[in-house]
Amino acid sequence: MGYKVTVHPSNHQFETTEGQTILDAALAAGFVLPYSCRSGSCSTCKGKVISGTFDAGPAPAQILSADEISAGYTLFCQAHATSDMDIEVREVRMASDIQIRKMPARVMALDKVADDVMVISLQLPATEPFRYYAGQYIEFILKDGKRRSFSMASAPNGTEPVQLHIRHLPGGVFTDHVFGAGATQMKVREILRVEGPLGSFFLRDDSDKPIIFLASGTGFAPIKAMMEHIIEKGIIRPVTLYWGGRRPQDLYMNELAQQWDRDLPFFTYVPVISDATPEDAWTGRTGFVHKAVIQDFPDLSGHQVYACGAPIVVNSARTEYTGLCGLPEDEFFADSFTSEADAIHN
Repeated sequence: MGYKVTVHPSNHQFETTEGQTILDAALAAGFVLPYSCRSGSCSTCKGKVISGTFDAGPAPAQILSADEISAGYTLFCQAHATSDMDIEVREVRMASDIQIRKMPARVMALDKVADDVMVISLQLPATEPFRYYAGQYIEFILKDGKRRSFSMASAPNGTEPVQLHIRHLPGGVFTDHVFGAGATQMKVREILRVEGPLGSFFLRDDSDKPIIFLASGTGFAPIKAMMEHIIEKGIIRPVTLYWGGRRPQDLYMNELAQQWDRDLPFFTYVPVISDATPEDAWTGRTGFVHKAVIQDFPDLSGHQVYACGAPIVVNSARTEYTGLCGLPEDEFFADSFTSEADAIHN
């Protein structure tokens, strides 16, 4: 049985079908609500239910505070309508040529940039240009129907292969294939099936506010795409990148970030290492990467923040930046990576 959902303040309406989440029903109707993981592991799709009944699932209790839940907030990527509903959520405006579609992708190159990080270059069909926003992700559709999601690390230009940064998670079906040996290893020219572009994590070009980029591990991938977009389009806004890792080698494209710092007068790079050992001889910033932002920018009221990485980093940043540093909630944009076991970004 389907139910009508009305979105405020836009007053857009769409119908749900049996088994559809509110987010999936909105996307199917052409309305983009904010979202990232689609598994209830982050709070990007959080919104308020004004009226109506729904099945929230177990995820909100793990992600949202008791006060938020009692005030009617839920995660629309998990919620299923059980009556007609009115909801309050800020819609994301997408260009009309950004269309989600399934397509084949050919592996054009495999470049190992760290012991546990592979850069994969994918060639998508040339018959119809693949359009996306820098920061969005694609999903690999595996033979058993399961999916694995990865952010695109290259800016969209319509001609060059799409690049992904994939970290090896031993025991993960997909990443073991990428990093395997012999017959089990991914091969150049291999054909895979993908769907995309997905997600509402992309640079908002309609603002001139200073930007804070916050990345942990391979969360650098969509940040790289955004920076390439900024450079290509000649966008001049103050940008500070904080990139965190456990050890220096986790910053697998450190030289690229350093080059941006040298060449771009509006760009500052701050690498942060949490678990350096004596043999690393690390002399830079240490500790939690999101805390380094607070130390340098105690007042974020006039900034935009784009955060990508492990959920604990993203969720801590969201809570502390909005609660302690005055960052407006609608100026925090995020994409959370979780493990392959959770079928989300690796």
